[in-house]
Amino acid sequence: MKKTVIAAIIAIFLIAFIPLFVLKDAEFGGSDDAGSVVVEEVDSSYEPWATPVFEKILGGELPGEVESLLFCIQTGIGVGIIAFIMGRFVERRKWTKDEN
Repeated sequence: MKKTVIAAIIAIFLIAFIPLFVLKDAEFGGSDDAGSVVVEEVDSSYEPWATPVFEKILGGELPGEVESLLFCIQTGIGVGIIAFIMGRFVERRKWTKDEN
């Protein structure tokens, strides 16, 4: 079991860091930027039919820092929910072992 965990950790680090060294001249952009470029290539006269809610409220585009903050909050909420559910599973297992 211990060897499996160590091998998994090593594999995770390799997956994360090898592309950074192998792809030296690569540009890592977001999917939003790539989508905008493709839409512009396909139909340059395209007009978006909806605007983001925060842009309507604030009257302009959100700064990058605020977008990052909202993304981090969303991630934190998701991780909290997953951790809560996993904790419930662990507690349920403890309760069922105590009952037997």
